[in-house]
Amino acid sequence: MHPNPRQLTLLSVVQAQGSVTVEQLAETLGVTLQTVRRDVQRLADEGMLARFHGGVRVPSSTTENIAHQQRESLNAEGKSRIARAVAAVVPNDCSLILNIGTTTEAIARALLHHTGLRVITNNLNVASILSTNPKCEVIVVGGVVRGRDQGIVGEAAVDFIRQFKVDLALIGISGIEADGTLRDYDYREVKVAQTIISHAREVWLAADISKFNRPAMVEVATLSQIDRLFTDAPPPEPFAALLAEAQVRLAVAIP
Repeated sequence: MHPNPRQLTLLSVVQAQGSVTVEQLAETLGVTLQTVRRDVQRLADEGMLARFHGGVRVPSSTTENIAHQQRESLNAEGKSRIARAVAAVVPNDCSLILNIGTTTEAIARALLHHTGLRVITNNLNVASILSTNPKCEVIVVGGVVRGRDQGIVGEAAVDFIRQFKVDLALIGISGIEADGTLRDYDYREVKVAQTIISHAREVWLAADISKFNRPAMVEVATLSQIDRLFTDAPPPEPFAALLAEAQVRLAVAIP
């Protein structure tokens, strides 16, 4: 499913508020209750929303992410804006690591015209995308391949990454909680992400607006370990203060 603009707006409203009634959605979007119910049903069927009596909320699982195909569709336009903003400031002739995630895959597509990049990745989708750029060298991390999203995880991946020190780590994340922690679902993926962060001279986080206040089980890092944050809309409270305190440079890719 590729949500239409109205459905993307509906998702943004629910993500900003956590939960909302069908009546509130109809009023906010300026559409009928029937239209909202139809959109909610489609989005719930795809796992993008969870329904309760009279309303909807964000999926609340802290132990399992939604499917890769669903994440590709969710806020795809916002992720593309983030990717272009990141690519605009990535210099040619540098070394970088891209980790698992649909946002990092969007960044890979935005880097297709760069030259002289040496890219290390534990994401086979990223490797497939950037391998079509003849002026880019791609190094694939060894380890266990997760079939659901083509991510590479496990101790072998950690050991492989420890050999390198790159200019930039471009990372995605599943959730940023209100205490400033970055969180994900698979502890094996987290171990790899932590190693990536510790083996980069600068760490850039790419996270669309849906990732703020989204819970997940395993702590990856804190905002204080991030140098730059790229997102597609101004973060909600209390993140402006948290980012300022952590001295993270914020870039908002406005439409």
